[in-house]
Amino acid sequence: MHDDEVDVSTEIVATLIQEQFPQWNGRAIRLVPSTGTVSAIFRVGDDLAARFPLRLSDAAEVLAVLEGEARASAELAQVSRFPVPEPVALGKPGAGYPMPWSVQTWLPGTIAFEADPSGSDAFAEDLAAFIAALRGAETRGRVFSGEGRGGVLTDHDEWMAKCFDESAGLLDVPRLRQVWGDLRELPRKDADVMSHGDLIAGNVLVNGDRLSGVLDTGGFGPADPALDLVGAWHLLQPGPREVLRRALACDDLEWERGKAWAFQQAMGVVWYYVETNPTMSSMGRRTLDRLLESME
Repeated sequence: MHDDEVDVSTEIVATLIQEQFPQWNGRAIRLVPSTGTVSAIFRVGDDLAARFPLRLSDAAEVLAVLEGEARASAELAQVSRFPVPEPVALGKPGAGYPMPWSVQTWLPGTIAFEADPSGSDAFAEDLAAFIAALRGAETRGRVFSGEGRGGVLTDHDEWMAKCFDESAGLLDVPRLRQVWGDLRELPRKDADVMSHGDLIAGNVLVNGDRLSGVLDTGGFGPADPALDLVGAWHLLQPGPREVLRRALACDDLEWERGKAWAFQQAMGVVWYYVETNPTMSSMGRRTLDRLLESME
């Protein structure tokens, strides 16, 4: 998926486990088919998952990121009413793999890409309850880090310009430029709240039509209160979307800023993954379609 992607195999993972965590030696190592774009994921036995960063980076920098993610995941686990992965250990480079890696608990369930809950009011209520619990957590004086989504919309203008250029022939770029021109101007009025930061189908587990768990919790941190509303557009059809909006008591401005963050994310994944991760690219198209339909 990436030009700087690192190869990691079950043999490498088994060797790393044997050398660094002998208490788990002999457990079955299985690559987990995933739409994820950041890490390769391997099950270690039945109750653990090992995550290996895919893009080659400085080992010390990767370690700092993984340590921060572990702290964030542990903090989120304390406030979520739904199961989330919890950090277990950090591994070191070795066996031909050049970076640190992490181990966390494995959650059972079906990702929302495979069991689409988008038409379920009950799922929308669950998702709203998850977001509300995170919003209610203490920021402890922390503010948005400045990395990624969740701060100032206009900080993403340069990236969006690249997305529009790369999307020529894939999307109705003139219309989408106009949409971004309107969304980027939306003002910000509320202080940061604690947020998951990436509520897409690949990070949500379902059981039937209910939310059963949330993955990729290492980004838990303070951000624009509208940021987690991306889930309304990535995950829900119009009826359940309104259920979520009512449950969270979103005013018009917050709701529109949620659209803006969903639009920013969707524009990036359509072209970037069109060949290497078609599921992610299709998610972006679907989200854009939902956003445009809501503006008609």
